[in-house]
Amino acid sequence: MNKNHWLLSLSFVFISFSLIAQDSSITQSPPQKIIPKEGLDFIDVARSIFHKHPSPRTDTTDNKTGKFHTSVLPSVQYTLQTGFAVAVNANTAFYTSNHEDANISSVALSVNYTQKHQFFIPIQGNFWTPGNKINILTDWHYEKYPQQTFGLGGYTTSADGYNIDYNYVRLYQAFMKTISPDFFIGAGYDLDYYWNVSEVDPPAGVLTDFQKYGLTNRSVSSGITLNVLYDRRRNSLNPKPGYYANIVLRNNFTFLGSDVNWQSLLIDARKYIHFPATSPNTLAFWTYDWFTVSGKPPYLNLANTACDTYLNMGRGYIQARFRGQNLVYFESEYRFKILNNGLIGGVAFLNAQSYTEQESKRFEVVSPGYGVGLRFKFNKFSNTNIALDYGWGSHGSQGIFANLGEVF
Repeated sequence: MNKNHWLLSLSFVFISFSLIAQDSSITQSPPQKIIPKEGLDFIDVARSIFHKHPSPRTDTTDNKTGKFHTSVLPSVQYTLQTGFAVAVNANTAFYTSNHEDANISSVALSVNYTQKHQFFIPIQGNFWTPGNKINILTDWHYEKYPQQTFGLGGYTTSADGYNIDYNYVRLYQAFMKTISPDFFIGAGYDLDYYWNVSEVDPPAGVLTDFQKYGLTNRSVSSGITLNVLYDRRRNSLNPKPGYYANIVLRNNFTFLGSDVNWQSLLIDARKYIHFPATSPNTLAFWTYDWFTVSGKPPYLNLANTACDTYLNMGRGYIQARFRGQNLVYFESEYRFKILNNGLIGGVAFLNAQSYTEQESKRFEVVSPGYGVGLRFKFNKFSNTNIALDYGWGSHGSQGIFANLGEVF
């Protein structure tokens, strides 16, 4: 999902199922030659334990369309930003074309409630029409989300943190059209609506960065996006060697309901290679850069740790640990097999983030992060992994970070 994403950590219970084309109630097609699939996943393990199926599932058709590979996971979680939480996470992946270069479409949904009284429902979709002609991107959220904020720039410390609270609705929608193979241009609409915004326990007698920047009870950003996309990944849930680059220019206007006019530029680029070249292991690179082009974005819209679509960047730090008007971010991760049957794999990662300071408008501090993790094959047909990582940052920052799907 998605990566969607939202975070899976200590999962004590899981329920999984895969809807595949040999089920006549789905496709109404005659049986085809059985083509064995290599490897095992959690669904195979669950079937062998609870339903006494000794053999792994196999795909029974060459026809990719009409098959929905769906996974549902009730879980108990623990993360830095939520504390203990309960959630139900759902993911489905499918093809709309039988072409060998067809991209996989996916939809992810989760419902979450946490120890810190946070309630959130993200819905994320990545839909491809036949022939990869049009890509439809969806990112919708509802959040009641008390969390910490630490101020602006890279010089803040964990001791600067205090709690803020807000309600939030996000509606991001983009439509991309093919210009040439793997190259797309398009447009979209982004809405960020915050209300009941408040500082819960700000430091006494101190003017906070939030107050200095502009604290209001309500904030609306409404704008049109111009999008350029190059995507050679065939599966965004678990990318193999290829390239990805997404450039988004967002233009917020008061005539569309935005509180103020402001512009931002997002550059999201990734590369995946086999390393060594003859192995299935993957070396992945990611840069995520966000710049204020003009105007003054609201405080809660500023670039911050884990501000990407699936809240994954900056492992090693709590969400929103750093915040600023401009962000430069880089990460590299090495993904490798542990078991030959594909059920368990591992990763090691390094990252670094830097934000401009309010006074100097310069990048002055680099905050590194690093860590290791495990990958558990959740659904082998959609190649979806459960990602469970432990990350460290500077000044003693550390914690568990998890995801349904690869982090990037």
